[in-house]
Amino acid sequence: METNRQKKIGSVLQNDLVDILQGEVRKNGLTNLIISVSKVIVTTDLGVARVYLSVFPTDRAQEILTAVKSNMSLIKHDLSQRVKLQLRKVPNLSFYIDDSLDYIEKIDNALSQKENPIENRDLLEKRKKA
Repeated sequence: METNRQKKIGSVLQNDLVDILQGEVRKNGLTNLIISVSKVIVTTDLGVARVYLSVFPTDRAQEILTAVKSNMSLIKHDLSQRVKLQLRKVPNLSFYIDDSLDYIEKIDNALSQKENPIENRDLLEKRKKA
């Protein structure tokens, strides 16, 4: 269970990471690309923050994830400059792709078609654990 402090720090990090990542997309002139931070989960010792990214279009998600991971030190530096008055130490960041929207879309599509996965459970794929 997350404490209120973890939730507050997570939301501060989420807002600032959105600004940083979308600013980089605009600065580099990447068109037709949307990156959003869907969730930030901070550990109890506030040492690690798991950042879940939603990327549209989804076929470029792995490419964007590797680019973000390769520039992690620059992102952490920019983040530390933004939150230096709010946090003493910026947590280490680990980035993951959030596939929950794709999973929801597959369920919606399956329910709207003739083959109902509620009646036949073998039609839906098993969800991958991160």
